[in-house]
Amino acid sequence: MRAPLALLADVCCVLIFVVIGRANHHAGDTLAGVASTSWPFLVGLAVGEAATRAWLRPFALIPAGVGVWLATVAIGQALRVVAGQGTAVAFIIVSLLFLGLFLLGWRAVAQRISVG
Repeated sequence: MRAPLALLADVCCVLIFVVIGRANHHAGDTLAGVASTSWPFLVGLAVGEAATRAWLRPFALIPAGVGVWLATVAIGQALRVVAGQGTAVAFIIVSLLFLGLFLLGWRAVAQRISVG
């Protein structure tokens, strides 16, 4: 049950990132808009989950957390460019910081709770 919950937490982190970003840029909150913005990052997330075999140790910061985080950002940004959505250095930095905080943060909290 831990692996599906971890995957759900990761997906929620990406969706929160997208919804907040779209709201800050007044891009609207339509389902189509959220889907259009989130799919590159969700593909990156899936690649990161598979590459790190995150289901084996879903709450681990290394390799699961770091691998999922970096794949989500790198592949997500690359797919945005390929899809014509564009990117910018500032957006890459924001996505690294936000997704790093959230994708690693929930894992750090989960580890703290399970130890404490």
